[in-house]
Amino acid sequence: MNPREEASVAPLEVRGQRFEVRGCFELSPKDGPRRVVIDLPNVTSAVPTSTTVRQGPVERVRIGFNPAAPLITQVTMDLSRSAPYRVESSPDGNDLTVVFDEPLADPISALVPAAAQRAPAGQALAPRVLAALAQDAPPAQQAPPPAPAPAPLQSLQPGIGSQQPSRYTGVPISLDFQDTDLRTVLRAFTEISGLNVVIDSTIQGVVDLKLTDVPWDQALEIILKANKLGYVAEGPVIRIAPLTVLADEEGQRRKLAEEQALSGTLEVMTRSLSYAKAADLIPTLTATALSQRGQVQIDARTNTIIITDLADRLERAGDLLDLLDRPEPQVEIEARIVQTTREYAQRIGVQWGANGRQSAGLGNTTGLAFPNQGSVTGRTGVTQGAPAPDPGADAVSNIVNLGVTGATTGIGMALGSINGALNLDLALSALERTGNGRILSTPRVTTQNNVEAEMYQGVQIAIQTVANNTVTVTFKDAALVLRVLPQITAANTVIMRIAVENASPDFSRSVNNVPPIDTQKATTQVLVSDGETTVVGGVYVSREQALQDRTPGLHRIPILGWLFKRNEFSDESRELIIFITPRILRL
Repeated sequence: MNPREEASVAPLEVRGQRFEVRGCFELSPKDGPRRVVIDLPNVTSAVPTSTTVRQGPVERVRIGFNPAAPLITQVTMDLSRSAPYRVESSPDGNDLTVVFDEPLADPISALVPAAAQRAPAGQALAPRVLAALAQDAPPAQQAPPPAPAPAPLQSLQPGIGSQQPSRYTGVPISLDFQDTDLRTVLRAFTEISGLNVVIDSTIQGVVDLKLTDVPWDQALEIILKANKLGYVAEGPVIRIAPLTVLADEEGQRRKLAEEQALSGTLEVMTRSLSYAKAADLIPTLTATALSQRGQVQIDARTNTIIITDLADRLERAGDLLDLLDRPEPQVEIEARIVQTTREYAQRIGVQWGANGRQSAGLGNTTGLAFPNQGSVTGRTGVTQGAPAPDPGADAVSNIVNLGVTGATTGIGMALGSINGALNLDLALSALERTGNGRILSTPRVTTQNNVEAEMYQGVQIAIQTVANNTVTVTFKDAALVLRVLPQITAANTVIMRIAVENASPDFSRSVNNVPPIDTQKATTQVLVSDGETTVVGGVYVSREQALQDRTPGLHRIPILGWLFKRNEFSDESRELIIFITPRILRL
């Protein structure tokens, strides 16, 4: 069917500077939905073949070839209802506007821009078909809408190469190239994007691709990646070059900027510091403020820092010194150290001494040739009681030696025969001891913010060693040591890193007169408000010990078995509690 024969509106010809319209007419409803058809000769399209509008009377815009004339591109606007319209050309001839005038609804204007230029048959150009809302005004006063500005490269960031975009905003296009010159393809994006493109002279190669309904900025990025190309965007101008060329330019540009920055005249600045140490600020100044030509010297006597550098770097260093050279608040740390001890000991022991003899002097021989005489005596090495009446007799020695060392209570009993043939000694000893003690220390120290404070209380143990006939004496600390590192926060609280060590000598277990060191240690970090007290921790040690020495077999005799045992029981406990209170001292 020839659409010209069924047009309800007479054909219309409109000429612009960059396009020519050969026909514009509205088809009747008997052929389906109403639609407006525009013929553009010698033009092909690089935009989607179908775009859904659904604004005003326009439902959809379709672009294709005229079935009767292949060299004519036909733009078809499907309408939902009949509406008056007019065709206008922009003053610069770049856009063709179809305005639908609807007094009761927002009018819709569909634009066919000038990118659809006159071209040889078969050459793909980039016409843009858009929709814009027109103001509700009489047709005589309705001005044609301005041509839309080219879409910027929102998804491509200026720089060397490109990054994976999260969203593309370009108009979808369809491309089909086979063995096409790369420079020609890149030039086509000037018409698509509306931007100015400068192509490096070293770019060579061909392109073989087919893309359908792909945003133009994504299509450009794909082509650049496939050919190892990058770009530099400067306003509306994009320069495309190989990545190696852009990298070399960036390096040269950075080197030039550095050389220009270092080409100034060196100046000298001196600053006497009041609170910070000049030597401590050298690494910070060198890393953050000074250039490669900068130098820093200090005068330790006056705490003065001398900086030689460029004028702008000296200004930056001065600002940094103003920030760092300021008084820091101090922290008064008060500690209460409580040490308590409790001790209880009970010991009960027994000693048995006995001897017996058979001899001719005593007249109690055995009457045998062998053994005719003999003796029985204790062999524990401890002698107790008086010697026997016979000067030749042995003293009474212990058979059972389970006495209590250092006993405060004892009782003894001695039994013997007239002639001294049999002697028996018995000694009972007992000890019970109890004690309680408490030591309270309240050291107090003031330190600056972020400066460690240490409190020490105790003794040093001398340790003597002999090597190669040389006597060496070293000292080992056995003391209560408290180290605190305070840090004042902006919330008027104090963060304290605390290390507590309580070491005491144990002379009861000395080896070569060198006692071992009994140590309790704790390390922690706490947050305390100003003036509040925290308990670092209680080190509690409890020791219970029960010991029994006995004579084998005899200790099992009912009732009398306790005469052959020594029982010792001890209970000892120690507790160390540390309370710490920080107070912030403002200057």
